[in-house]
Amino acid sequence: VALPAQQAHVTSGGYKFQKLYTNAPTHSLAICVCQIIPTMTFYCWLLPQERVQDDGTLPFSAFLTDNFGRRHSYLRISLTEKCNLRCQYCMPEEGVKLTPRNQLLTTSEIMTLARLFVQEGVDKIRLTGGEPLIRPDVLDIIAGLRTLEGLKTIAVTTNGINLARLLPKLKNAGLDMINISLDSLVPAKFEFIVRRKGFHKVIEGIDKAIEMGYSPVKVNCVVMRGLNEDELLDFVALTEKKPLEVRFIEYMPFDGNKWNFKKMVSYQEMLDHIRQQWPNFEMLQTDHTGTAKTCKVPGFKGQVGFITSMSEHFCGSCNRLRITADGSLKVCLFGNSEVSLRDVLRSGAPDKELLQIIGAAVGNKKKHHAGMFSISQMKNRPMILIGG
Repeated sequence: VALPAQQAHVTSGGYKFQKLYTNAPTHSLAICVCQIIPTMTFYCWLLPQERVQDDGTLPFSAFLTDNFGRRHSYLRISLTEKCNLRCQYCMPEEGVKLTPRNQLLTTSEIMTLARLFVQEGVDKIRLTGGEPLIRPDVLDIIAGLRTLEGLKTIAVTTNGINLARLLPKLKNAGLDMINISLDSLVPAKFEFIVRRKGFHKVIEGIDKAIEMGYSPVKVNCVVMRGLNEDELLDFVALTEKKPLEVRFIEYMPFDGNKWNFKKMVSYQEMLDHIRQQWPNFEMLQTDHTGTAKTCKVPGFKGQVGFITSMSEHFCGSCNRLRITADGSLKVCLFGNSEVSLRDVLRSGAPDKELLQIIGAAVGNKKKHHAGMFSISQMKNRPMILIGG
């Protein structure tokens, strides 16, 4: 396809170059035709950061745009591999081998990477773990992120054990959004799933978040057949009088969590069950990059979301990247390819080199994940070592 060409003249080393290049889409490389006046012409690839739009402004960062045009504006950073719970779907029963402390990202390294990603177009950062709220400097990290120009949203995913105690300081530091994990409303069952006590602390954390004005407070529930699928209606009922978004998450395969297709309760099965109780359970319009299919019982204060990663994946609109606690970039939660940004940082590489490595990783992101049966056979990190 012939595209309008633009011209630029560059003088270097005594030679005058004339550069012609196309206004190629932001997610593909353009061919650059250069001529040394008047005798020599050569072809090269136009680097992503050189591309401009018709109005002369820079497009969304080419480094964060993959070959399918997906713009990655949402970064999830794991602050720690440690956790004060032992959830069955997240951590192997025998535990995990923790990365030595000197191989984890420091606060300074986290801020360096966050700054770089925000400069390139990331406008939302979520802090995960492990359990992010057990990291001693979590308040300093949030306060540091708050200073980044262009960052609109700082979120955290937490198990809620320490939330009520820390929330006033977290809000003061700049925390915008909270997701709280809660897989059962029955204290004894909660303890069985997470292999620890703490149910009432989680409930206290949820109530504290509502009291302090967070709305909606998102409650994440991993639904597992034979464990908690009988509580679906009880969770939906929570949204009647509270500004909650209960999010039902399909059980996903990760190393060591003993995933089995028979344990997975699909989105459609959950939806059908809920509509038996509330036939007018309605679908809401949501942002195209959102992970959740969102529904609501008319008249209820809160709403319900479904994370359908297994039965109806949303890879086509994925805008998320992940950095693990040890500094590896994962462009797909279910992919096993990684690149260590920590090692590049510690080598003293400049930002430009970091961006090229990030861009190469994003450029290799696949169109969609391999499917639940293939994923279950792939070698990947346990969820706790990825960051939820």
